[in-house]
Amino acid sequence: MSTPIRVGLVDDQALFRAGIRMLVSSQPDLEFVGEAGNGVEGIAMAAEHRPDVILMDIRMPVMDGIESTRAILAAAEARGGKAPRIVVLTTFDLDEAATRAIRGGASGFLLKDADPEFLLSAIRTVHSGTAVIAAAATRELFEHFDSQQGAGTEPEAFTHLTSREREIFLLAARGLSNAEIAGNEFLSEATVKTHISRVLGKLGLRDRVQLVVYAYENRLTD
Repeated sequence: MSTPIRVGLVDDQALFRAGIRMLVSSQPDLEFVGEAGNGVEGIAMAAEHRPDVILMDIRMPVMDGIESTRAILAAAEARGGKAPRIVVLTTFDLDEAATRAIRGGASGFLLKDADPEFLLSAIRTVHSGTAVIAAAATRELFEHFDSQQGAGTEPEAFTHLTSREREIFLLAARGLSNAEIAGNEFLSEATVKTHISRVLGKLGLRDRVQLVVYAYENRLTD
């Protein structure tokens, strides 16, 4: 049997934490390893329990989820260990704070009233690192908050992509899965996965969420 995915939670609402703890603990492939009531406590929890995935509320007392996310990822980088995947939790569909959290290194975001099955699926998805959580919503955020910006200058790193890599980059930035890209480009999923890995490497990006951020920050989807 494979090792369970270790899950941590940072949220200032005790009742919400209790519900998530019970939900996660009910799954045989997930293990609830720790919780915290604010961002500072979240940093300590992450250091002590080393969860694979952290569900992180954005708005909390003492330290918000954005700063806590940055600190947790910086600490993981400093010690040379594997960084947790962090999914920020928000109450609002269009939440600029969620955008900032993703730019700060979070691997996606969820609405706090998401269906339990969707939340569980999201934990597994982000742990696998193979897909963007709520990709359409992420794109909507960037379109909403960056709509006043003019066209950006194409980054130098982007010019190093081949024409095929650019095509796949743009499809991934639109939120298409590997299977959907493979169908569009008449390629195998394995070939698409290889291209995505090369694109991430050339652009210095960690995952597909950062790819979406990169695309919209640099206005490459216009």
